Amino acid sequence: MTARPASRREFLSQSLIAGLAVSGFTLPSRSLFASEKNSGLVADIDHAAIFHGRESGPNWFHPRGCMVPSADGATALMTMQSISGSDVFGHVHWTESKDQGTTWSTPQPIPGLGRRMFGDDEGEGVCDVVPEYHVKTGSTLAVGHNVYYRKGVLARPQGPRWPMYTVRNAAGEWTAPQKLVWDDPRGKTIYTCGCGQRYTLDNGDVLIPISYGAQQKQPRNVTVVRARFDGTRLTIADVGNELTNPAGRGLLEPSLTHLDGKYYLTIRAEDQRGHVSSSTDGLNWQPTQPWAWDDGEPLSMSTTQQHWLVHSDALFLVYNRKDASNEKVVRWRSPLYVAEVDRKTLRLIRSTERVVLPLQGDVAIDARRVALMGNFHVTTASPEESWVTVGENRYYDKFRGNVLLARIRWSKPNRLA
Repeated sequence: MTARPASRREFLSQSLIAGLAVSGFTLPSRSLFASEKNSGLVADIDHAAIFHGRESGPNWFHPRGCMVPSADGATALMTMQSISGSDVFGHVHWTESKDQGTTWSTPQPIPGLGRRMFGDDEGEGVCDVVPEYHVKTGSTLAVGHNVYYRKGVLARPQGPRWPMYTVRNAAGEWTAPQKLVWDDPRGKTIYTCGCGQRYTLDNGDVLIPISYGAQQKQPRNVTVVRARFDGTRLTIADVGNELTNPAGRGLLEPSLTHLDGKYYLTIRAEDQRGHVSSSTDGLNWQPTQPWAWDDGEPLSMSTTQQHWLVHSDALFLVYNRKDASNEKVVRWRSPLYVAEVDRKTLRLIRSTERVVLPLQGDVAIDARRVALMGNFHVTTASPEESWVTVGENRYYDKFRGNVLLARIRWSKPNRLA
């Protein structure tokens, strides 16, 4: 069976947005399809460009946020870094908003998260950083992984890779970056957790999903580690079972969440699918199954990450997929969709699917000039709304792109905020 084509309303809306973009207009502040396909909880979706890289740069990428409580109310903290080529990233920066994402401070570099040069042509950096507030220690833990460059581009093959983390205390000071040590031969070549959502337990331990492999050309597997965090050091205390997929590079960029006593993993793969698994304890996972609609039809996904959007009353997935409107777009990485998950079957409820961030560009004229949105993040911002943030990947225009924020407004308060 083929994927459901875009509705006429979606197609006309996307064409209108494409025309406005070509004419120099910015995204509308309110979703053009706000009343379509409502799960009941998603009341509305608004859009905004919060950094304008198309116009003047820098070209910010990997915008990933969290909420940090304070005496004056919650502050939104976001990490991001510049992009100048395919997987060529600059120094990791931080920015914050004290007005629920309306305005943001001038991005500042995080000490130690720039590129460390070995010589004239080779260096090591950090990328794919995800910050999360840690309640028990009152600090923010930001975790990414190392990456190698040669002559200004991504080194091939890469050297050994592992998670790197830094901690921001209540005073806003960042610690020196540290390596998360995992002395397991299965991760001899690579073990990473970049771009992934993790989950903090009530006792302060952190469940971190990792993708790993012992050899460069070996398909990578996924597991979840339970790490202890004291506000300064992150150390692995336990390791879960192994999830596998033999296609291509295997299983990549897993994201983890929890709702109503159950844990969920969504995983990027290279078999034209995304995959999902569940667990009752966060360490012992069921075999993965490909994402499918509630009628059993599988979704076509081209080696792209997915992330969780969690409400106290329901679980949602944010993702890219193949559709009649985007079949010529690179890896179908635009638009971004959201749909509710049937937690009994681990399938998406087709009737609830909505566009979170619409496709920008005219596919019929030149699909290569569509802004890609495959590297995104989800933030629980308040009981009233959650955010999806993404840096446009406009590789055809020297990677100049905006940082976009979609506000998903709830019809009922999210008690998890």
